[in-house]
Amino acid sequence: MTPAPALPDLVATVEADAATAEPLAQLMTATTTAADLTRSGDDLIGHFVDRCRQAGHSWAEISDALGVSRQAAHKRFSRGEPPMERFTLRAKEAYRAATTEAQALGHPFVGTEHILLGLFTPSTSIAAHLLEGAGLTHDAVVDHVVAQAPRGTAAVDTAPPYTPRALSVLGAVLSSALSLGHDYIGTEHLLLGLHREPEGVGAQILVAAGLDAETARAQVVAVLSGFPGQQA
Repeated sequence: MTPAPALPDLVATVEADAATAEPLAQLMTATTTAADLTRSGDDLIGHFVDRCRQAGHSWAEISDALGVSRQAAHKRFSRGEPPMERFTLRAKEAYRAATTEAQALGHPFVGTEHILLGLFTPSTSIAAHLLEGAGLTHDAVVDHVVAQAPRGTAAVDTAPPYTPRALSVLGAVLSSALSLGHDYIGTEHLLLGLHREPEGVGAQILVAAGLDAETARAQVVAVLSGFPGQQA
C-alpha cells in the first residue's frame, strides 16, 4: 500500500509554503495544510462510499467496513450539497439557477428537473453545450417538466427545499468529478450527477434525448480533451 505523506515531508512542505520562517507564520500555514488534508481524506472516503452505494451495498455493510456505527456512517457520508468552494463560477451560477427555475414554475421544491434547467445557465458552459448538442432547449425541457408537474399558481418567494433525489444528485457530483481525475466541480459534473438518480425527471429527459450516462461521460471527456484548462 502506498504510504501517506510522512511527517518530515509535511513539515518541509509547511516550511516551504510559509510566508516567513517565523514560527507563528508557519503555524498558520500548518493549520491550513492540516485542514486541507482532513478535507481531502473525507472526500476520498466519501468517493468510495458513493461507489459502494452504487454497487448496491447497504449502510450496514459500509459501516462495518468503516468500523463505525450505521448511524454514524449514514450521517457522515449521506451528504447533500457538496462544498461550494469546489464549484467553478459557472457551476455556482447553474446551481443558483436551479432554485430560480423552480420558483419561476411555482414549484415548492427543487428537483432533478430544476437542476437540469439550471444547466442552461450560463449558456457558455460545458453542460449547456452538451445539452444543445443533444437537441435539448430550455423551453423544450420546461414543456417536459410542466407535463409531469404543472405550474404552481402561487408565487414562491422563499427558496424551496431540495427533494431527496436532488440532494442525492448534488451529493454525487464530487464523486463524478473525482472519477474523471478532477478536484473541482463544473457544470459537466452536475450534468453527470443527474444520472446517479435514473428515476429522476432530469435523468429521464437526458436519456430520452440520447444523452445517457455513458454517452454523457464520453462527451464530457471529449470536450475537456479538446481544450485543456477550460474547466477553470
